[in-house]
Amino acid sequence: MRLEIHSMEFNYGEGSFCLSIPELEIQSGEHVAFIGPSGSGKTTLLRLLAGIVTPQSGTINAGDIGVNRMSDAERRSFRISQIGFVFQDFRLIDYLNIRENMLLPYRLNTTLKLNANVENRLGKLAEILLLTDKLLSPIDELSQGEQQRTAIGRALLPKPRLILADEPTGNLDPTSKARIVDLLFEQVRENECTLVMVTHDHSLLERFDRVIDFTQFHAPEAVHA
Repeated sequence: MRLEIHSMEFNYGEGSFCLSIPELEIQSGEHVAFIGPSGSGKTTLLRLLAGIVTPQSGTINAGDIGVNRMSDAERRSFRISQIGFVFQDFRLIDYLNIRENMLLPYRLNTTLKLNANVENRLGKLAEILLLTDKLLSPIDELSQGEQQRTAIGRALLPKPRLILADEPTGNLDPTSKARIVDLLFEQVRENECTLVMVTHDHSLLERFDRVIDFTQFHAPEAVHA
């Protein structure tokens, strides 16, 4: 999925955080890392690309879709069916177990068809993520690392065209981190999708096609990303 931003400005209120991006393009299938100090707008841009929030001005296009021109319902459907979002705070449903959390996109959007192939894929992802023996475990019984791996599995299961990952290795030990990074890049290659990842781990940067430093964008109040 190709991403294009033109003359975009976003702020959380007068006199507060402001993100201004004159032009930015990310090619279909490209692997891009966002770096920069906390508060520079990295997470905010992921949320804008996903249509969770919309800019005050400018355009955001994902493929041939104008993300900021869609209705709330259209953006939600687009996000669930086309984007795998790995949130920094996981966004798991406490009363669902791991398996149910991973299948949540299929419950929320009827364009995603739950079938035997999906179940098989879930099993393979669970094995790679070291979650096979915990699929029926409730979320509140999991470690932070297990919750993070569950969130990553949920994002990858529908084979999205775009993966947006916000510090996906932040709560993982070195062995798990290597496994997760390998998994992300493997999924990108297999499904020919685009990967955009926020990271503070500069040891990962050599694996990306491009690194975008957010110090180039105007964000005067470092409070929201």
